[in-house]
Amino acid sequence: MKRIVVVGANGNMGRTVVKMIAQKQDFELVGAVDVTRVGEDIHQILGLDAPTIRIDKELPSLLEAVKPDLVIDFTNPEVVADNIQVVVEQGIDMIVGTTGISEEELVETRKLSQGQNSIIMAPNFAIGAVLMMQFAKKAVKFMKNVEIIELHHNRKAESPSGTAVKTAELIGEVLSEDKGDVEELEKITGVRGGEMNGVNIHSVRLPGFVSHQEVIFGGLGQTLTIRFDSISRESFMPGLELAINRIDEIEGVVYGVENLIDI
Repeated sequence: MKRIVVVGANGNMGRTVVKMIAQKQDFELVGAVDVTRVGEDIHQILGLDAPTIRIDKELPSLLEAVKPDLVIDFTNPEVVADNIQVVVEQGIDMIVGTTGISEEELVETRKLSQGQNSIIMAPNFAIGAVLMMQFAKKAVKFMKNVEIIELHHNRKAESPSGTAVKTAELIGEVLSEDKGDVEELEKITGVRGGEMNGVNIHSVRLPGFVSHQEVIFGGLGQTLTIRFDSISRESFMPGLELAINRIDEIEGVVYGVENLIDI
């Protein structure tokens, strides 16, 4: 039985995680942390027939009280670094699904862990998104002109998304030669998006979207589009469940679900 604390439990992703845990016989929710609805039973909020777990706003004291096997964090970039430090210092394993984590924060997490904690960090737990990124990395070997468009709900604060950044990083591992593009003239600053590793990234934030991304390749007389659509947040749960089941098999920090599966 894996005893789990969820941080950001009353957020959209946190609620979905709590529901998933309640459905699994091998998982047990022993704590919930959030800054909203503190003191209320997260299971009752979600209409779940499960033992009472009241929302706590203080992560350190909760961890000391319940001593979980694992902490799952779906909060935001502003607080996730502090949460990681608290969890690592208490010697607890952790899964981080919070997006917007910088390369510097990733390096710092590796230093904090020193191989003593098992930590899985991923910008996207959807298996389809992982496949999209891997297919894009393969495609750029043959079509080097590429751009990324990522589309998310309007409540997503950071841009570009962690998935877009990870995709650009993977493409950058392959895309090294000069594409021979003509000099551009932007009549409106930023209209061509941001650039990372030679790849333009465009972010869309509108109501109605969940999590979507397309990687568009252009070649002589042809285009190729690799697109992933997350229809609901349940799409992230199979990858998260995989991470929970694999956490005991890893040492140190693993970044990306692709490192947990054989693609």
